[in-house]
Amino acid sequence: MLSQLGDDAKLLAGGQSLIPLMKLRLANPGQLVDLNFIPGASYIKAEAGSLRVGALTRHSAIEKSPVAAQIPILHDCAAGIADVQIRNRGTIGGSLAEADPSGDWAAVLLTQKTDVVCLGPRGERTVPLAAFIQDAYTTVLEHDELVSEIIVQIPEQGSGGAYLAFKRSAPVYPTASAAVQLVMDGDVCKEAAIALGCVGLVPLKARDAEQALRGKRIDEKTAAAAMEAVRAAVDPQSDMRGSADYKRTLAAALFKKALAAAARRARGERVEVSHIYA
Repeated sequence: MLSQLGDDAKLLAGGQSLIPLMKLRLANPGQLVDLNFIPGASYIKAEAGSLRVGALTRHSAIEKSPVAAQIPILHDCAAGIADVQIRNRGTIGGSLAEADPSGDWAAVLLTQKTDVVCLGPRGERTVPLAAFIQDAYTTVLEHDELVSEIIVQIPEQGSGGAYLAFKRSAPVYPTASAAVQLVMDGDVCKEAAIALGCVGLVPLKARDAEQALRGKRIDEKTAAAAMEAVRAAVDPQSDMRGSADYKRTLAAALFKKALAAAARRARGERVEVSHIYA
C-alpha cells in the first residue's frame, strides 16, 4: 500500500508519535496505512539467546512481560513511558521508527546489542540500531519499508542495567534521561554501555564515560570521573524544560543514579527503579 500510495502516505501504529505531530500540523499525510489489523505483529519471545519483540508490541505488554523482565532495563523503560493510556496504545516499533530525540526506547536499546528488522517489497534486512537512527526523526527506512521486529541479545551473567528519566509530569517527554548497562566482576566493571536521551538530536553514546568505568571499581572517584565525561558528551539545547547547562548537570546526576542501580543489579540484587518527577 505504501508503494501504491506514494510519499504522501504514512504508517499508523499506536499513533502516539504521529497523531500529536498531525495535531500540531507538523505532519500532514494524505493517507494513513493502519498496521493494527496485521496478525502476528505483536509478540515477546526468547529465542536462541535473544529477545525478539514484534514491532506492534505495546509498551504496556513489555512492562508486564515476564520474558522481557529478563532484561530489567527494558521494564524500566516500558513502565516509565508517559501514562497508562499511552502505554496501552504506543508501540516499540513506532517509537524507534519515529526517531524522536525525546523518545525513550532508542536510548535504552543503544545500551544493548540490538538489531532492527526492516521489511519492504525488496525483502527483509537487519540493521544494527546504532546505524538505524541517522538523525532527528530520520532512519534508514525507505518510504515503502517498515520495522517488523526488534532483536535484543540477552546480556551475559553478571550484567545489570538501569534507565532513569527526569520529567515535569508523567505524560510529557523527559528533560533528560540516562541508560546504563554494566558487566561486573565483583566491584570491578568489566564492560559498560551508556546512552543519554533528550540531550542531542539523537540519543548519545557516552564513550569516554564508558572508558572511564572499564576495569575500575565502581566507587565515588570512578563515578565522578564518568560524570564529567557525561557532561562533556551531551549537546543539549536550551528550551522551556531548562537551560543547556541545567540539562548537562541533570544528565550527569541521572547517570550517577542509573550507574548505582545497574551495578547493584549486576551483583544480583533486586532494585526497583522509577523516573524522577519535578
